[in-house]
Amino acid sequence: MKPKAFYYERPASLEEAGTLLSEQGVFSKVVAGSQSLGPMLNLRLAQPDLLIDVTGIPEMTLVEADRESVNIGACITHANIEDGRIEDPSRGLLAKVAGGIAYRAVRNRGTIGGSLAHADPAADWISVLPLLDAELVVCSPRGTRIIAAGDLMVSSFTTTLDPDELIQSVRVPKLSSLARWGFCKFCQKAGEFAHAIGAVLHDPEREVFRAVIGAIESPPIMIADAAKLFSGKSDADFATEIDEEMIRSLLSDQNITDIYLRKLSFVALKRAALEACAT
Repeated sequence: MKPKAFYYERPASLEEAGTLLSEQGVFSKVVAGSQSLGPMLNLRLAQPDLLIDVTGIPEMTLVEADRESVNIGACITHANIEDGRIEDPSRGLLAKVAGGIAYRAVRNRGTIGGSLAHADPAADWISVLPLLDAELVVCSPRGTRIIAAGDLMVSSFTTTLDPDELIQSVRVPKLSSLARWGFCKFCQKAGEFAHAIGAVLHDPEREVFRAVIGAIESPPIMIADAAKLFSGKSDADFATEIDEEMIRSLLSDQNITDIYLRKLSFVALKRAALEACAT
């Protein structure tokens, strides 16, 4: 199939993009790498009147760092993160995650902001960025606001973004030198969407100990106090005692009843914890 006919605009500023997005009676879609939207257009799952290409807006590819965080433009590609072309606030976690997204051709074009706005529950950034306590800088004709990454996704492919809002950048706090993390993703084969994601972050200097269970057909499950998962432990071998019953209960709360998927999520989280302990 081929896409339905549409108009195309490539604004040069955030203001111009906001004006296009707020045009009444026009169904608009923002496009950057087009690695998700492109196939949807061809299958006519998406039939916008107007495509707004934001790759020509300077702020969308800007990377700025201060003492506390790194602000990553929404049009920064997965490949740029994978290859270390931007400052890494995560001590390697972002690069590892980026390197496991789809295939290199996709990573060359796909963007961090586009992945978040698409809100596919099986995607990587929608799970990992809440683990890092990242924030999204969102702009519209009404101004700019901040959304916690963990508050972006409402359900599959649905976010808290208003129709005229655009993700401008992702602000990621810098981990301390004592931070350790683990990330595990199960796919049927390399490059496919995840069937289960588990990730753990322990940063004692910043009093952070979190875990996340992702790729569960709903917003990821964030465990803000991961010590509860590991019998209250946070020492070098905390992964030796992981509460499978607690994980099963958390998944049940999200209506995940399939025994195989429950077990896969448990194993993904356990492997992530073991990786964190090994660093």
